[in-house]
Amino acid sequence: MSEIAPNEVGRRLREIRAWRGQTLEVTAGLAGISYGYLGKLERGEKALENRRTLEALARALRVAPSEFSPAPWESTPSAAAEAAHGGLVAVENALDAYELGEDPGCTVREWPLIAADLRRLSDLAQVTSDYAAQVELMPDLLGELHAVYARTPDRRRAALLGMITCYSSAVWTTKRLGGRGLPLLAARAAQHCAALLESPAWMGFTTWLRGDATGGLSRPEQYRRAVRCADELTAHLDDPDVIQTYGMLHLSAALACAVQGNRETADTHLAEAAAVADRLDTEVGTFGRMWFGTANVGIWRATIGNELDDGVTVAERARSVNVRAIPSNSRQAELYMEVGRALLTDSRRRDQGIQVLLRAEQLAPQRVHTDMLAREAVADHLRAARRDAAGRELRGLAWRLGVGPEQG
Repeated sequence: MSEIAPNEVGRRLREIRAWRGQTLEVTAGLAGISYGYLGKLERGEKALENRRTLEALARALRVAPSEFSPAPWESTPSAAAEAAHGGLVAVENALDAYELGEDPGCTVREWPLIAADLRRLSDLAQVTSDYAAQVELMPDLLGELHAVYARTPDRRRAALLGMITCYSSAVWTTKRLGGRGLPLLAARAAQHCAALLESPAWMGFTTWLRGDATGGLSRPEQYRRAVRCADELTAHLDDPDVIQTYGMLHLSAALACAVQGNRETADTHLAEAAAVADRLDTEVGTFGRMWFGTANVGIWRATIGNELDDGVTVAERARSVNVRAIPSNSRQAELYMEVGRALLTDSRRRDQGIQVLLRAEQLAPQRVHTDMLAREAVADHLRAARRDAAGRELRGLAWRLGVGPEQG
């Protein structure tokens, strides 16, 4: 087997720090971490374990958190990843070209065909996280919807709902594939559509979507928006759809607090989300395919536990989550990623952690392959293992994540 690949995050940290002309001491001080810890991160001796450290370093170096991800040609992408990155230009062009109310002049199919593609896009975005297929389908579909909105007044509501589906897809694909600035552009376009719908539920959905798109740039702003919108929705909690968006906004607020190290307030919002989930008549809600309910609260609790460095207890608590109740491979994979990362913090359970991450990869490979924290966790385990003792499954997973050598 060839040598272990260099630590990509550490290399990017060194490159950006040198570009900024900052010493280790200055960068560590601005990020609120120790000089020694930053040195270990840069040398690949420690893994970047949470969003809190990632975003603190981004602020210290005045870059977006996504800047620490390797470029697609620096990793080991699959054919799907190459296709997804190649499609980003078409997504960007679509986000720039279409203005609501202006007819783009494109050919428009019959509505049932458009509606079928919207259902397919929703599946690709919120069930399988197939980014390559989304970037192929979404741009032309968005153009058709703008044409429908301009030409067919009685289909405007359906067109706006379809645009929200398209813009949501654009948020998640560009966020995962490194299209800087594009997630915010897509999220704001979705919010504009929701405002025209005059629907509290869709306003809540698109506010949650914007937090998902840009939370890493400013957690205080994510928290402020989520809480303000949740407060505005309290007058409409007799609507089950609003209840679901209200609960998701509290989960968004909880994550924003956890990244800032505020466990007490994060727990308060988690408790509110759990209480709201108990009010639903079903274990998993379907509005906006956010899958809000008790199982999804459990997934967010695992994410927040990892953010607060709860370690292997995250995996213990996750045992009670009925993840199979959620009809989404992607959301199920999120839980397995969080559990796998938690298990990797315990040297006695690392092999188990790899098996759980492999399960996540099986469910939603493109989602797992684009997750920086999953890559860091696997890379750290690969570096810690004796080269001869590193199993084939670990080496294979590391290679597919772009953090290890190809198996020989």
